[in-house]
Amino acid sequence: MKLKNDQNEALLVEIEEKAKLIQDYTDSLKRLQADFENYVKRTDKEKQEYAKYASHKLLLKLLSITDDFEKAIKAIENTTDIEQLKQGLNIILTNLNKTLEEEGIKEIEALGKKADPYLHEILTIEPGEEDDKITREIQKGYKLHDKVLRTSKVIISKKKGETSAK
Repeated sequence: MKLKNDQNEALLVEIEEKAKLIQDYTDSLKRLQADFENYVKRTDKEKQEYAKYASHKLLLKLLSITDDFEKAIKAIENTTDIEQLKQGLNIILTNLNKTLEEEGIKEIEALGKKADPYLHEILTIEPGEEDDKITREIQKGYKLHDKVLRTSKVIISKKKGETSAK
């Protein structure tokens, strides 16, 4: 009978040890879960904060261009030299295009190219020498890196006798 009691006691000790081990694992898991939830909340907050202020460098550049436009408007009031005003506006446009390019915005090439429905929105078709060749660009299109921001609005040509709309 003594042997059975010793076995029972050993089993009870082993059960207590296993229960303590389970409790330790459970506590550890709860801490890890809480840490992970805090991490998710913190990274979400950081993402929101980043998104809120991510464009500040671009906006500073655009403010500089706005200043240039204000100077041009004042210059219009004080001069009659159209060529000088035209040069000033071209400089502002060049600066704006440079800023856009620095931010990854590129113009979609259209004129003279074959129409691509992912890049070009065909407004109308006119008779021409070549099928689907862009003959006029009504509005420029732009990409941000590899993503199309705005398609080019274009007019394409079709060989005579094939001018039906797509």
